[in-house]
Amino acid sequence: MPIALFALTIAAYAIGTTEFVSVGLLPTIADDFHITLPTAGLIVSIYALGVTFGAPVLTALTGRMARKPLLLLLMVLFIVGNLLAALSANFGLLLVGRILSAFAHGVFFSAGATIAADLVPENRRASAIAMMFMGLTVAIVTGVPLGTFIGQTFGWRATFYAVAGLGLVAFSGIAWLLPSNLPKGKAASLIEQVRVLAHGRMLLAFGMTALGYGGTFVAFTFLAAILQEITGFSANSVSLVLVLYGLAIAAGNIVGGKVADKHPVRALIWLFAAQSLALIVFGFTDHAAIPALITLAAMGFLSFANVPGLQLYVVEQARRFHPNGVDVASALNIAAFNLGIAAGASIGGQVVASHLGLGATPFVGALLVMGAVGLTALSGALDRRDQMDALGAA
Repeated sequence: MPIALFALTIAAYAIGTTEFVSVGLLPTIADDFHITLPTAGLIVSIYALGVTFGAPVLTALTGRMARKPLLLLLMVLFIVGNLLAALSANFGLLLVGRILSAFAHGVFFSAGATIAADLVPENRRASAIAMMFMGLTVAIVTGVPLGTFIGQTFGWRATFYAVAGLGLVAFSGIAWLLPSNLPKGKAASLIEQVRVLAHGRMLLAFGMTALGYGGTFVAFTFLAAILQEITGFSANSVSLVLVLYGLAIAAGNIVGGKVADKHPVRALIWLFAAQSLALIVFGFTDHAAIPALITLAAMGFLSFANVPGLQLYVVEQARRFHPNGVDVASALNIAAFNLGIAAGASIGGQVVASHLGLGATPFVGALLVMGAVGLTALSGALDRRDQMDALGAA
């Protein structure tokens, strides 16, 4: 893999830490601001919504910028957002800081995924995307547990200060490792984005992403609360459990990239089905420590295994139906990932606030992921029909 990919991985690590560390801090933040757990969950959903709407709009506005200066500017915005979160005197300012960080996130991954794919031969694209997203998985293995520990020991504000420091490291990595002669992205107008989004086959692929990736977040958003209130782990033990979860995610990301290189649709169907099953099993095992840990490892493995395949499939579909809008499709798929997170966190909050409670979140998440199984099977069937039609025409 080209060394430039490591620059993208470093930045993805910083961004991944700030995105997911809030899950471990949710009970602490709720206590500090004297708000309910579902209300505190807004720091997850508002971040995801910031990425959802920031990715396509800001990608359009920055389409003519050179890639390296763009990524450096994004990391500056990322640092400012996390500093504002750390300094926030009320919950509203915390949300503003999260939104600023989310804007940087959305454009970074939409540009970074296409850069990663262009740096390697065609048959290594999914693996290259997996390498970049490895920053997210390593963040979950190390950054999220460490950030959770820092927040529980020194206060949650210290965590966001530390994440801002990671942003400085990422800025340096991009400045040092990423080549300056990267090709500029094509300027993507909002009209072009609407065209891509309005295409039925692209919309189907985005739906796969939103449901398949977002379903896990119905439960994952409130994982710290589940582990403490249902499984019975202490607050300090949650950090260690998150290490296990993150290690499983890292393994799943690698395996998912390799599996998706050959046949992404077939791989996604099996991965989604297994992911749904793992969520259902967790709903029955979360009352006992050892069974819960085993199931969490399976959930972690599967929750990120679908990411490389989903991103690759969207890029492939865009090259078929909108060859001039590949960057647009990549940005919209990043938006779809985060729309799924926002929806999952919001639905999870409603489940927690209802009479169903925390214990029902894995079952509701499983239903969403099963919806992704159906959409993926439908998209694959349409692809096969297109291939048959092309052979018939020839």
